Amino acid sequence: MVDVPATYGALLLGGMIAAGLSGIVTVQSFLYLKLYPDDSPRTKATVAAIWVLDSAHTGLVCASIWIYLIANFGDTSKIDMIPGSVAMTVALTAILTFIVHCFYAHRIHKLSHHDWRITIPLGIFAFLRLCSATVTTAEMIHMDTFSGFKAHFRWVFTLGLALSSLVDVLIALFLCVSLRRNRKASSSMDRVVNSVILYTLENGSLTSAATIVSMICWLAMPNNLIFMGLHFVISKLYANSLLATLNSRKQLQKDRAKRGLSGELPVAFPGFANRFRSQYSSRHDPTTTKLEINVEKTVEYELDAAPSTPHSHSPLSTPSHIGPEAV
Repeated sequence: MVDVPATYGALLLGGMIAAGLSGIVTVQSFLYLKLYPDDSPRTKATVAAIWVLDSAHTGLVCASIWIYLIANFGDTSKIDMIPGSVAMTVALTAILTFIVHCFYAHRIHKLSHHDWRITIPLGIFAFLRLCSATVTTAEMIHMDTFSGFKAHFRWVFTLGLALSSLVDVLIALFLCVSLRRNRKASSSMDRVVNSVILYTLENGSLTSAATIVSMICWLAMPNNLIFMGLHFVISKLYANSLLATLNSRKQLQKDRAKRGLSGELPVAFPGFANRFRSQYSSRHDPTTTKLEINVEKTVEYELDAAPSTPHSHSPLSTPSHIGPEAV
């Protein structure tokens, strides 16, 4: 007997949450374009790719729910079927996750002063996660049923989720360690850096927790589709994580400006540190000459006294100058 809430219900609920989070991705994407028109073309291309992939993923999720709940309405034997749209959501989730992992790996590479010993393992694990998801998608399409896929390739999907969680944990760990190393002991930027560290931990824990819970449901409850409903949401969390990181730069800039910070913020936000340093140096350069302008006013007036004779001249009839008077 089919457990409707744990199968159809899980897919529907997961699809609804995914659609809501996709709306947030769209809002954040347009907010980014409005707030940061001067960002590098590479960063803009990354945001565009995230938005396109997320929109395509949402379309596939909606198509999958339509197939299960509308096209095959009342036919519970079809619940074991894997539509091509469901298999493709796994691939798109992996591609989007790979882009986000590469983005954070690039930040760590800059923070660690180009230490390849940290960046290369992250890149390898992220690439293996992408390969695992690619194999999962291909075999889901080939096997056509969840029961057949679980019997032969259960480990592939498990490996992909485990690698994704591992990369999330490593990224959060390396970012926090790099930030703390770059922070000066007596720096007035500690509050800003601490907020960035906390934000990094929150982002990493959220995406990692969603992936781990999906993997647990996949392993512990193989006879329902709760894991797939959770998997619909994972890509949205990654997309929002990256966009929120980019859009938070304005708030960090305001925090620094309030404290008059002139030191370099040890955060590899693209384009942020250089722009702020140029603005700060133009306003606080000690070699700047202070120009003062004094305005002087000369008041000239003439007093005509009634002359006693036409040719007599009073001293008061000559022009008198009062000034200069500073204002």
